[in-house]
Amino acid sequence: MRVVYSFFKLSKKPISLLKLQAMGWLFLAFLTAICEAAKDIFSKIGLKTTNVFIVAWAYRLYSLPFLLPLLLFIDIPLLNVKYWMALLMGGSLNVITSIFYMKAIKHSDLSLSVPMVTFTPLFLLLTSPLIVGEFPSLLGVMGIVAIVLGSYFLNYNQKSKGILAPFKALLSEKGPRYMLLVAFIWSITSNIDKIGVQSSSPIFWAITVSIFIAIAMIPIILVWAREDFKQIITNVHRLTPIGLFSALTLIFQMLAINLALVAYVIAIKRTSAILVVLVSFWLFRERNFKYRIIGASIMVLGVFLISIF
Repeated sequence: MRVVYSFFKLSKKPISLLKLQAMGWLFLAFLTAICEAAKDIFSKIGLKTTNVFIVAWAYRLYSLPFLLPLLLFIDIPLLNVKYWMALLMGGSLNVITSIFYMKAIKHSDLSLSVPMVTFTPLFLLLTSPLIVGEFPSLLGVMGIVAIVLGSYFLNYNQKSKGILAPFKALLSEKGPRYMLLVAFIWSITSNIDKIGVQSSSPIFWAITVSIFIAIAMIPIILVWAREDFKQIITNVHRLTPIGLFSALTLIFQMLAINLALVAYVIAIKRTSAILVVLVSFWLFRERNFKYRIIGASIMVLGVFLISIF
């Protein structure tokens, strides 16, 4: 019990964890990527039989049973104005991303829509300096080129219709368009998460922002998914894994960004795009695997160029 307690008091930086801080964030960030990929896969499965608004709500609501017990292992921090402002802004923006993320997954192949979130570190080049004063390397320009080039390869099979056809085909689909919007908003909320974590603690922030989003989405559900409301219970077996991996993603990400630059953590998290492409080809028999795995890999390389070097 003492080990668990020490782990969830990471924001206090116990001596044993200080030794792991240099590389501990890397391990946590990779766990974030794995859980993120699992959440996407189970979301795609759930969306086959469940209203998209219900899945978006379950993404947050069903994470709470896994998050709330952690309150037993952490100290409740003293909360300041910065925390409440971060909660209001970050929570509100993530209501939007929760809905559009699920819409993107529903309307397009996972291997086409999910890699678009790698644009988040590109947007972070603009938002991080403004919000938290973090400045990635100048090699970020090379990363931008790589991300754009990788997105071109996602629909490279369309090249015969013109040199710009892969870009046109990509943006003609709802999924990639929705995911680009999510990527941009996440470039803002990732920095707000940093403020929220520093104003409270990693786990406390993860729990409270999830509670905020779950409550804030209730009016949306009552307006847009009232007839399918019962699916939140009848499809519990499909929705529970989404909540579980959403909770784990939040926990590992908040712990990681408390130890490293936001851009670094998000860079590692985006390797989930490669995992998603691999699993989508095997599980859902999605097409154009060769080009999409190349494109996703180049985009992730671009993320690393922006964030790591």
